[in-house]
Amino acid sequence: MNLEVFTKKKNERKEKYDISFLNEEEAKKIYDYHNSFPMYEKTPFIELKNLAEKVNVKNILVKDESYRFGLNAFKVLGGSFAIGKVIAKKLDMDIKDLTFEKLTSKEVKNKLGEITFITATDGNHGRGVAWAANKLNQKAIVYMPRGSAKERVENIEKEGATVKVLDANYDECVRKANKLAEKKGYIMVQDTAWDGYEDIPKWIMQGYMTLAWEMYESLQEKNIKPTHLFLQAGVGSFAAATTGFFTNMYKDEGKPIITVVEPDTVACIYESAIANERVLVGGEHETIMAGLACGEPNTFGLKVLLDNCENFIKVSDEFAAYGMRVLGNPYKDDKKVISGESGAAPFGSIIKILTYDKYKDERKKLDINSDSNLIFVSTEGDTDAQNYLDIVWDGKYESTGGIE
Repeated sequence: MNLEVFTKKKNERKEKYDISFLNEEEAKKIYDYHNSFPMYEKTPFIELKNLAEKVNVKNILVKDESYRFGLNAFKVLGGSFAIGKVIAKKLDMDIKDLTFEKLTSKEVKNKLGEITFITATDGNHGRGVAWAANKLNQKAIVYMPRGSAKERVENIEKEGATVKVLDANYDECVRKANKLAEKKGYIMVQDTAWDGYEDIPKWIMQGYMTLAWEMYESLQEKNIKPTHLFLQAGVGSFAAATTGFFTNMYKDEGKPIITVVEPDTVACIYESAIANERVLVGGEHETIMAGLACGEPNTFGLKVLLDNCENFIKVSDEFAAYGMRVLGNPYKDDKKVISGESGAAPFGSIIKILTYDKYKDERKKLDINSDSNLIFVSTEGDTDAQNYLDIVWDGKYESTGGIE
């Protein structure tokens, strides 16, 4: 078992990256876009009151994204908004004037013709892009890395996409997909950004703000001020979107302490935080946290994280597995959350830190105490159902140490 915490020094970057594109006005507009989809519903934001009392904090809340659009993961928010923005640009329209009804109309279809969207994915993002393309009467091609779970492949194929599993890691799949897009004139829909490719990744990032806006509204209704926000990261788009939004909404001293969690085998954000510059992590990216197995940070998303996050954590697979088991087997009458490997990683890590005396120094670094309100996002459900059962039922990737 491996867990390491890095805490950044304040004001380390002299010129902060502009996060106005992640503000309240933009969030409301994006929320309205998603709300126009007939299948839209807010996902649950669950209070684990008994567990909070057990680990001696004020509140623990978990946003359960397994209910998002019936796709078992949050990623569709980014892909669907980016595709909407692409279509709006082609029609020379503002996205606020393009509802789901308008986007699926014969008028729009006749003007656009057939567009092919292409992406690379470990599962959830590709399914979201395929779903959005299918709902909006367009085509999708999805590249996946070696070792992709059969269930994840089949779920994307069910959305009408052409799926190819390549003998390559995630970052190599991104490059191959982009090469085909350039050759064939397809539209690349990727949350990994690089020089010359930042508009669509920015739109994807903005799309995730619907999730953040829902959390913010719920916290306001419950009169809970978040003190700690824990976010998992692959390329960092989701983490950056939520970080930017919460930084804008909770100014100055009111901003929660934000912590990013990654697999220790491919912790590109963690390593970038230490170096205070973009660091690429190569290799096979072996981890059960498939959605986080990315070695190349989003260029501008990374800047948002380096400017506004206080802590960076890298953990081995056992912590994600522990989080899955605790969420799936709640304490007393707390509500159950079915969370996948990537979805449960921050939760499992922090609960271990709070309950295992071995991590008392890490607990102090994170500044968690009895007045803390801890916010988590379970970004996916059991998107690899067999592996979920192997972990939760059979104890795969067991961990040691508990409440002391």
